[in-house]
Order: sequence, then structure tokens, then C-alpha cells
Amino acid sequence: MKRRAWLGASALSLSLALPRLAAGAPVRDNTLRVAFRVAETGFDPVAVGDENSNRVTACIFESPLTYDHLARPVTMVPLTATALPEVADDFRSFTFRIRPGIFFADDPVFKDKPRELVAADYVYAVKRYYDPRNNSELLYLWQNAGLLGLSELRERAIRNRTPFDYDAEVEGIRALDRYRFRVRLARPAPRLAFLFAQTGLAGAVAREVVEAYGADIAAHPVGTGAYMLGAWRRGSRIELVRNPRYRERFFEGAPAEGDVQAQAIAAQLAGRRLPLADRVEISVIEESQPRWLAFLDGSLDQLELPVDFTPVAVPGGTLAPHLARRGVRLQRVPQPDMVMTYFNMLHPLVGGYAPEKVALRRAVALAYDSEEELRALRHGQGIPAQSTVPPFTSGYDAAYRSEMSTHDPARAMALLDLYGYVDRDGDGWREQPDGSPLVLRLSSTSSQLSRRGNELWRKQMARVGLRMAFDVATWPDLLKRSRAATLMMWGYTWVAQSPDGGFFLGIAYGPNGNESNDARFALPAFDRLYERQSVLSDGAERDALMREGKNLLAAHMPYKAHVHTILNDLLQPRVRGFWRHPFARDTWVYTGVDLETNA
Repeated sequence: MKRRAWLGASALSLSLALPRLAAGAPVRDNTLRVAFRVAETGFDPVAVGDENSNRVTACIFESPLTYDHLARPVTMVPLTATALPEVADDFRSFTFRIRPGIFFADDPVFKDKPRELVAADYVYAVKRYYDPRNNSELLYLWQNAGLLGLSELRERAIRNRTPFDYDAEVEGIRALDRYRFRVRLARPAPRLAFLFAQTGLAGAVAREVVEAYGADIAAHPVGTGAYMLGAWRRGSRIELVRNPRYRERFFEGAPAEGDVQAQAIAAQLAGRRLPLADRVEISVIEESQPRWLAFLDGSLDQLELPVDFTPVAVPGGTLAPHLARRGVRLQRVPQPDMVMTYFNMLHPLVGGYAPEKVALRRAVALAYDSEEELRALRHGQGIPAQSTVPPFTSGYDAAYRSEMSTHDPARAMALLDLYGYVDRDGDGWREQPDGSPLVLRLSSTSSQLSRRGNELWRKQMARVGLRMAFDVATWPDLLKRSRAATLMMWGYTWVAQSPDGGFFLGIAYGPNGNESNDARFALPAFDRLYERQSVLSDGAERDALMREGKNLLAAHMPYKAHVHTILNDLLQPRVRGFWRHPFARDTWVYTGVDLETNA
């Protein structure tokens, strides 16, 4: 799962002049042009914690498994593996067989010799997450799965202050022969295969490449995927180019009967060799208006519509006539995501488990109106969130209701009064129970949408007598400060990368502190419940435990879940094959442009 900016913008500046296409002019090259609204961080899988970097790495690296591009409900299928893994020992053993004849992209490290993908490359890739030198924030995903012996190998390196021993064989993951590797777990993990369907997480890397580039590996991604990194201007422009070594791979997909859009895309892609485009050009454009204008003048082929342009482009959820006349197409897709604000449980003002601290967080949540956020900031593009668990994932229940979505300023003020958060000096603002100042500090980026979001927070908290202040910084800086637990409150979006809703409970699991658990929530009762549900197969028993977990989070409120969003993708007439998958991030592999169709 990856973080995404709360309102889809960052504080990074645009320093790129986009190539413009004359209105009505045919495309002259087989290049797909898209834009990011938040800058990337780099392309080393162990260091990728953001959504946009993951979209790039998903085109460069390949995991053993992936998802059918068009099937809904989603279906997992082999990618570099010959089949889905062999599962044994009550979901404690998974054996993968890799297809022979797959090669890494050419790189000087290989000295002009083809480098075949082998099982040991996946073993090495997973071990890298455990290497203390990498300090990967994604380590918890593997540790929570309980791979035997790897955490001990990591602890030995830390304790002895020695390099991580990649050559030590452990039961948790080891190569059985050239093309087979086995994963063994300390406890049942029915959804482990989902980890190996995330190309950005479980993508194969070659050890010699990592060792050759060292600290600069994030700028030299070398994988077996459809694309290679052609050029990179940090925070400005990324160019992916077709990998000449990429194997013969032709589109396969099984759209559901009756899914008209998916069936039409399947017809477009039938028999086509992947990837469709020779190049993918990605421009980083932080503000909404330049992105919108770049799409209108034909400089972008696909646009994730900025929410502030929804009334212009998609009024009432329908494509505007002026766009329809130009042949622009709309794909409107609910997202498996969760927009939230967290409270730092280690902070002396908003953290802790004492009744007055819980009351303060719950009062803030009651004072905040998610429905107004949807109206004023998102133009109705979403639904109020009842819990941290999003649609399309296990544990999500459309009928579930909780205080997460409740807006009740009267109850908020009553809670604050009851626990001593009152205005003692008559200035109109509440103080803490001991009389000291009470100022809520929310961190954010400097984008226009973020500023509007801050103003909404200020207005709603003022209604109940709570004073707000805002700490503005860049997205990368906020990520660093969040990991260091120095922020009081911060909001962003978690985006699912698998159908496992357990991840969205895991953001409150104590051992995940400093990783996905930015709130540093640590409640033993919740931790035990989380551990119990994680070993169960999907079904009524697990659903009941997940519901109990959602109730505990609503009661303690380390996270205020706001909304689950709806995305509107606009496509130029020349675009073929684009179909946003709920979990897979390699969409561009299936997306091309028709060279004969006008812009």
C-alpha cells in the first residue's frame, strides 16, 4: 500500500515545458504522455513508499504474480511464474516456479551478456528488505507475514554491527533450484500471495546491479519488466523506454460478461504484443490548472482529473459535451483508498490513552465534517468513510456505520466541556485542562488545494472553540518527519495494492510503528485482535474480528478516516487499452496510442 497526497498535490514546482501538439494533429511517435501531481522519490523497490514512484517501478520490475488487467472481481495470474504458487502446511509454505528464458534489461554491469532471471533473484530481493542498511519502511509487510529466520538474520547484523549476510540460507525464503524458490512461515498467512503480486514490492533485482551502483541504486533500476528508465530529471520529468530484452508477451484478459467498457478494451488489445507504447513520458505538474490545460492542448494523453475541475469536465458524473465532441473518453472509477488524518499518539497534546486524550481526538473527529469536504473540496467525488478499511478489500462492509463519519459539533463541545477543555481566559479559544494553551497543529503541503483544505479545518475547529495552526512543508519532508514522529497531525491517502483489507487495520498495529503506523497507536487488545484475523482465511469469522477492530479504532480515534474517493480519468481519442486496476500499478504496459487518430 502506498501513501498519496491528501488532496492530490505537492509543494514541488513545475520546471518542465511540456511538448505541445497542434489541435487535430496526428501523433508522430508511439509515445504515451502522462503527468504526476506529486513528485517521485526514486526507483529502488526497498525505498519506495509513495504511489507515483511505485507506478514507475511496476513497469521496470516484475513480481512472480500479477492481476488480470480487466477481470472484475480481480483475479490473480502468473507473471514471471509458471503458475500460482503451490500452497502447503496450512498456508505456511508457498513454492514458486519461475519461467525459464526471462532476461533482465541490458546494463553495463552485465558486460554485454544476457542475464537470465532465476529464483535466487527473488530470494535476494526479499532479503534486501531485512538489511538494516536499507532502512526500508516496507519491511513490516514481510515481518508481519512471519518469514522464518529472516528477522533473526537482521537482528544478528544489528547486534554484531556487521553487514547483513545475504549468503546465509534461511527457511523463510530460499532457492530450491535454478527456477524454484520456497517461502516458509511461522504461522498461517492465507493472503501471502498478494505480496508476490506487487511488482514494486516483490520485483526481482539482480544482486550484481545493486552492489555495482551502491547508494545510487535508486537512479539505476534494472529489472525484467517491459520498460527501462531512459531519463530522469528529479521532480520534473521521467522517461520510460521499451526494454529491447523484453520477452514475447501478448495480451491476455478475461473481462466479466456484461462489462461493456472492459469488453471494448479487450477487443482493442486482442493479439497485441506488450508493451503497446515505445516510450512513456511522465511530467511532474503540481498544480491543477497546468495539468488541466496540458490535457486540453493535447500535451497529455491521460489525465487523472483534478477534483477542482470536476464541475467543468464531469458535471453530475457525466462527461461534459465540449469534451465529448472532441472524442475524449471518461473512465469513472471508485478507488480502494482511504483519505485520513492521523494523530501522533506520542505527542503530549493529542496522544495517549487517558480518557481526556481520547475525548479530545473524538471531539476533533466529531467537529470535522467529511460531507462538507466532499462538497467543497472534492465536488462529490467520493463517499464518507466509516472506517479505515476501503472498498474492494476484505473486511469492507458498505452497511457498516461508525462515529468516523459522524459530524456533531454539539457532541464535540459537550465532550470538550466534560473533560476540562474550556475557555478559561475569555479569548474565545479553549485551553487544556491544566490551563495551558491548546493549539492543534496540522501539517500540509503548500498547494492551492491543501490551503483550501487547511481553511476547512480552521473553520470547522473554530466552531467548537479549537484553535488550529498549520505547518507547511514539501511532501518528501513531511514523509521524513512523519517517520521521525515529529508531526502532531497530518493527512494523506492510503491506496490499496491488494484485496487484503487487513493492511488498513495494520496501520494501527503497534509493531508497525515507524512504518505504516504513522499514528504510533499501540493498544494490546487491538494488537491481539489484528494478529488473530491475520491468520484466518477470508470469511465470517475474520469479518467479525475486523469489525471489532474497526470499532476499537473508532472508539480511540488515532485516525480520522475522511472519505473513499472516486477518480475520473480523461483519455484522448488516440489512447488505447487504458483501464485503471484497483491494485496493479503497471497500467502503462497495457496502454498505447493510435498513430492514425487525431488528438
